[in-house]
Amino acid sequence: MKKQLSKWLSILLPIALGVYLTLYTYTKFSPQQLLEIKSYFKHADYKYIVLALLIAIIGNMSRAFRWKYSLDHLGYPTTFATNYMAINICYLLNLTVPKSGELSRAVILKKYNNIPFDKGFGTIVAERIVDLLVLLVFIFTAFILQFSVVKSFILDKIPVEKVWIAGLLFTLGTLAIALLFRFSKSKWIKKIKHKLAGLREGISTLLYMKNKGWYVFHTLFIWSSYVLMFYVTLFALPQTSFISFGAVVTAFVVGSIAIAFTNSGFGSYPFMIAKILAMYGISETAGIAFGWIVWSSQMFLVVLLGLLSFLFLPLVNRSR
Repeated sequence: MKKQLSKWLSILLPIALGVYLTLYTYTKFSPQQLLEIKSYFKHADYKYIVLALLIAIIGNMSRAFRWKYSLDHLGYPTTFATNYMAINICYLLNLTVPKSGELSRAVILKKYNNIPFDKGFGTIVAERIVDLLVLLVFIFTAFILQFSVVKSFILDKIPVEKVWIAGLLFTLGTLAIALLFRFSKSKWIKKIKHKLAGLREGISTLLYMKNKGWYVFHTLFIWSSYVLMFYVTLFALPQTSFISFGAVVTAFVVGSIAIAFTNSGFGSYPFMIAKILAMYGISETAGIAFGWIVWSSQMFLVVLLGLLSFLFLPLVNRSR
C-alpha cells in the first residue's frame, strides 16, 4: 500500500506542480498580453526549432555511442540501434514516472543483450555522475560570467542556514550508512552488498575503460549539442535573438535545472525561462512564449522517437 502511494505521489505531485505553475503564470496576464503571447507563437520562425530538433537527434546518437564504450568494457557487445532506441524510450518514460526511464534502459539491455540488470544500470549511473559534473561546470561558468544575475535570481533566495543544516544531515546520514555497510554482519546487509557489486562494477567503467578519450569526446559533444540546441532556438523569436553568451549559458543552466522540478519540465521550464530572460530585458510574455515553444517542440520529439523506438526495437532485435 505504501509503495503504491509513493509511486502515485511521484507521478501526481510533479504534474500538479506543473499545472499550478501554468495556471499561476497565465492568470497573471491580461487579455491583451495573452493575445501578445499568441502572436509570438504565430510569427515564430520555426525553421530554427526544426534545426534544434535535428541537433537534439544527433546529440542522442552521441549518447548512444558513449554508452557503448562502458558496455564494451564490461564485455557485453551491443548495437548502436538498440542503445539509441533504449535511450529514446528512457526519455519517453521519464514523462510519466520521473527517472523510470533509467530503469527501462537497464531492463532493455537485460532483455535483448542478456546484460545483468545491476551492471547495465551501473553504467547508466556512471553516465549521470559525469553529466552532473558537467552541469556543475556550467553552473560555475554562469556564476562567473553573470554573477550579479545569478546572485539575484538564485543565491539571494536560498536560505543559507537551512542548506547548511540539510548538507550536514545528509553527510551524517551517508556516513552512518557507509559504516553500517562496512561493519555489519547482518544477512540482509550482505544480500544488499551482493546486489550492489554489479552496480559498482558498472560505475567503475569510468575509471578502467580503454576508450576514455572517446567517452570524454562524446560527453563534450553531447553537452555542446545541448547548448547549441538552446542557442539556435533563441533565433525563433526576434525578442530573444540578441542576448549575450553569458546570458545564453545562464538561461541554459536555469532551463536544465527546471527540468528536474516537474515531469521533464512541464510548466516549470517555461516559467523559469521567462523569469531568467526577464532579467535580460525580455518581456515576460515573450519569455513565456519562447519557453513553451522550446519545451513543446522537444516533448514532441521525445514522444515521436520514443513511440517509434517502442515499435522498432523488437523488430530490429528479432532480425539479428
